Parts: sequence; structure tokens; C-alpha cells
Amino acid sequence: MNKFFKFLCFGLVTVVVCFTSCGEDDSTPVVTCDNVQCPEGFECQVSNGIAECFSSSLKLVNGDITADQTWTADKIWVLDGRVIVDNGATLTIEPGTIIKGKGGIGSLASALVIARGSKIMAAGTASQPIIFTSESDNITFGQKVGTNLDPETSRGFWGGVIILGNAPISPKSGTTEQIEGIPANVLGGNYGGNDTEDNSGVFTYVSIRHGGTLIGNGNEINGLTLGGVGAGTTIHHVEVVANVDDGIEFFGGTVNVSNTIVMYQGDDAYDVDQGYAGTLENFAYIAGGSSDHALEIDGPEGSENPNGKFTFQNGYLIGDVGGYADFRSRAQGTIKNLFFTGFATDASVELDDSVTSANYSNGDLVLENLVFDAPNGVSIEDISEDKSNDNPNFDADFAIANSVSNIKPAANTFDKSAFAGWSFADNKGMLGEF
Repeated sequence: MNKFFKFLCFGLVTVVVCFTSCGEDDSTPVVTCDNVQCPEGFECQVSNGIAECFSSSLKLVNGDITADQTWTADKIWVLDGRVIVDNGATLTIEPGTIIKGKGGIGSLASALVIARGSKIMAAGTASQPIIFTSESDNITFGQKVGTNLDPETSRGFWGGVIILGNAPISPKSGTTEQIEGIPANVLGGNYGGNDTEDNSGVFTYVSIRHGGTLIGNGNEINGLTLGGVGAGTTIHHVEVVANVDDGIEFFGGTVNVSNTIVMYQGDDAYDVDQGYAGTLENFAYIAGGSSDHALEIDGPEGSENPNGKFTFQNGYLIGDVGGYADFRSRAQGTIKNLFFTGFATDASVELDDSVTSANYSNGDLVLENLVFDAPNGVSIEDISEDKSNDNPNFDADFAIANSVSNIKPAANTFDKSAFAGWSFADNKGMLGEF
């Protein structure tokens, strides 16, 4: 396994960060281009007026990307801090590419951010997935999993992936917002607009692992954050493993997503905020001992886009100590054809406030054909809970539309084969749990 550390290389054009093998001293032979000195075994080239040192197998990336760039599968790309694709640039990531995030918290956290108006073209395949993971992960070329990190406990080693777009959102005021995890003074963190068909690119057959590092007090990065991402964006076959915060979180937007799996996250698996109005289908979840809810659903925060309604359908969710689902803050949308198993006896489906309770009563929040393989002695009425106490019929209505059974709902078309070959879950032999 290659070991390296950074040192400063000074040149007339720019100051760049280089990396080399541990133990090198000042007598190490160097090569030079544009007066930038690189250690023996490293190449030196000038690209877009910037001189860089790099090895044949590792490439350090930091700062903003403001022109089209391609990350090739013949290198392991290392995120050194927050990298923002901005200024309308397109980042293309070849199938089979491995990207590793360096450690660090707060402003030093490594993350990849696709700003509004820019694109990511990360089109992995079932045989060559694109893998985002920690620098501590010993995974290398030709591998789909490493061997040294425990997915149950190895969380928070780097940040995560954030994709931002111009689709409608419902923040507390206005039509745009700054995404969580990015400081307010970073313009590349803004998202939202009025283009329902906005296109942020392609994100397919991608696995994101061991992220969610702390950005600020109580503020971590999700595995995959989608802020105002439009329906013109293609996202499917995505996996998040061992993230500190949520697995996948939707902040408004209209993008449709399919074939996703979240495993061993520290907070919620799937989270909705700010009037998300797309569809998530064929999705899976495996909880860990520190996981919270399978689903956490919030509604629109402001008067803009108040009728943004999402659909979650055809899912298989394996729980642990956390809850089934928490609906709050004007939650609205449709959740149907899900199968829950392995959850604790006291797990519940909660309506947290009066407006959410009213949305259920008037049909703005629909929960139907949900099947709970609940522990012995737990009835369907035991699972439903209206914390507002505004709807005395909630338990009865919920029981009519949903059931306790160990048999998946007939309308559930969940297909675990969508995760075969490319995912961490399959390569660790975990698809048999579904």
C-alpha cells in the first residue's frame, strides 16, 4: 500500500501541494517543470497554467474546479479538503474510479460539492462501480471492497458528496438556501430555483462509504445530499455505507431516484425536507446498532412550493434499535409498498405535529400497503402514533391501509438483484438478508 504525505513545492506560476513516500528527506532527487520541483518517481506537468506533481497511481485534488475535468480510473483520486465543481464546469468520473477523502473536521473536512449550474458525469457500471471512501480504506485498483474498515463502526472519516441544482425548494423564506455542511460565505453551497427539469448530470452505480465527518456543532455531512436537484438529473444504483449522519437526504427538488441502499448510518437512512417532489423507488436499508429512523420526513418550510409532494415506493427495510418513520413539520407525500422487518418492539410510525396530522387526515400524506414484520405481540395499532392527539381515528385508519405480517406486500416489486455485483452489500454477502 502506498504511503504519502504532503509537502510544499514552490514555483513561479503557483504554489502547489505535492505528495511523496514517507521517509523521504531533502536529498531526494527531483524533476522540475516551470520551476516546480517534484520528487523522484513523480511526474510534473503544467495544466491550465498550473504546475502539478503526481504519481502514476495517486492524484491529490483540492480547491475549486472551474473548468471541465476528468478523473480517470488509472489513478486513485484523493480529496484534500472541500472540492467544489463550480462556474458551469463538468466533472467526469470514469467507471471503476476510486476516490478517497482525507481526514479532517470543520473547514478542513474533505467533500465533493457539485454547485448549481455545474455537472457531475459519474456513470459507473455494475462491473465497474465508482467508489467514494476514506483515505484510511485499503481498497485499491480492481477491488470493490477493502478489508480493514468495519462498516458498523468506521464512520465519519471524511465528508460526503453534495449535488446542488436549480429545481424548486421550500425554504423558510425566498426560493434558495445554503446547503447544510457548507459555510454561509461559500457561494458554491447555494441551491434551489424554478427549473423542475434542471440537469446536474449523471450519478449511477456509485458507492459512498465511511463519511459524515463533523462540520460544526451538531452538523455533519450526509452520505449523499441532494439540494434542489432537478428531474433532468439521472441518479440510480447508489449506495451509502457507514455514514455518521443521514444516508441520503433530499432538500426539495424534483429528481427521481431508484435502486438505492443505505447501511449502518448513524442517524436516519432516508430524509426528506423542503418540499421534495420526486420519486424514490426500489430502495433498501440495513440498520446498525447506532441507526435512528429508517425514514425521517419533513414537509415544506415556507410558502413557496407548498404542494411539493414526493413518492417513496417498493422498499425493503431491515431495522435494529431505531424507529420505522417520523413524519413532522407539515410532512406531505405518498409512501407505499414497503416491507419493514427486524425493528424493535417499541418502533413506531409517528405523526409529530398538528399540521402533519391534518395532512394525513385530508390525504396530503398517504401511508398505504406498508407491511410490518413486527415482533410477536405487536399489533398494527401499536405501531401507529399520533403525537399531536389531533386525530382520534389515526390508529384505525392506519390499520385499514397497512398490516402486520411476515409476507411482503403483493404490490411490492422490490428487486434485490439491482444491487448484485457492484455494491458493498453484495460483495460482503449481505443481499441474502433481503
